Amino acid sequence: MTHTNGFAAGGRPFRAVTAASEALLVLERFAIGSLMALLTGLILLNVVTRYSHVPLYWIDESAIFTTVWLTFLGASAMSRLRLDFSMTILTERLPPSAVKAMRVIATLCILSFGLALAVMCWLWMDPVGIASAGFDAREYGGATFNFLYTERTQTLNWPSWVVYLVMPLFALTLTVHSAANLLEDLGFASPPDRSGIGLSNAEEVA
Repeated sequence: MTHTNGFAAGGRPFRAVTAASEALLVLERFAIGSLMALLTGLILLNVVTRYSHVPLYWIDESAIFTTVWLTFLGASAMSRLRLDFSMTILTERLPPSAVKAMRVIATLCILSFGLALAVMCWLWMDPVGIASAGFDAREYGGATFNFLYTERTQTLNWPSWVVYLVMPLFALTLTVHSAANLLEDLGFASPPDRSGIGLSNAEEVA
């Protein structure tokens, strides 16, 4: 076990964060694969029904929502695997110590974004407020002018807030993943070995 600034790399609190991140990554991998299969099925069904002149009007909206969820979950997983897009034109020319500092700064920015998004989602969805209104969406909307819980999707007629749940979920997973990445960048935790589950590139996530 190595030590960094008096902290034992891989200590129990740090292992808890990285373990939570890895558990989320496994769930995200399963969800991404399932959503990709669902999206493929929806597209094929759309082709067949249109060709048969009996189109189903709700398929397009279903495919859109599936793509939205797939995008957010995929972005979260990519951030943990450090496979998201990055600009290296500057870091390629810096010494190793400066590269490490830049990585820590970048990870801090992602963590800050995740936390800010979580706060925004909390204020927007206001779970305390809707609970205080007895989960009466109309009463809550009339009192707060927040009509999130009265809106419904156009063709599926689902409550809109169910679809929007991907945003607080993304904020949570991104925060956990970026915290785990930050601990690894600072040397407080060791990068996990994913060789046994095949998560070394973007194609293996799904």
